[in-house]
Amino acid sequence: MEYVYAALMLHKLKKEITEENVTSIVKASGAEVNEAKVKSLVASLADVNIEDGQERREEGQSSRRQERRSSNGRTFILIWLILYHQF
Repeated sequence: MEYVYAALMLHKLKKEITEENVTSIVKASGAEVNEAKVKSLVASLADVNIEDGQERREEGQSSRRQERRSSNGRTFILIWLILYHQF
């Protein structure tokens, strides 16, 4: 996970996600660096738009919140009908 966090930190700071930068952050955290993991991460993120992924995640969270709100409203109406109209 420290490798992914390093990539996210670099992205947040608007720095390029390179093997050198990821290695520096992982070393600074006190963890032992696995060069194969660093190379794999950097290569797999080469064609990834992190901003787009974050926006989609936020949109998904927003729609789940909306679903819960509408579900809560339906639950309230059902309880009200049961209590006051004695199905």
